[in-house]
Amino acid sequence: MAKETFEKALSGLEKAVENLEKEDLSLEEALRWFEQGVERLALCRKALQEAENKIEVLLKERNGHFKTRAFDTDTGDRES
Repeated sequence: MAKETFEKALSGLEKAVENLEKEDLSLEEALRWFEQGVERLALCRKALQEAENKIEVLLKERNGHFKTRAFDTDTGDRES
């Protein structure tokens, strides 16, 4: 099975949420949509984690040279 894209997983998650918001769902239908939503959420989280792991921050050192380091999600790397 081909790897599902983030966009497709997000679209599936949105569809599951929309269907769960309907008032005329049977319990079985609601459980099916809930399970699909949980699966799509896990795929989205995994894709975001993989993307985050690839991000690097480019820093300029005092000597004018540049170096890279991993992006720190705790600080958001908002410092200049």
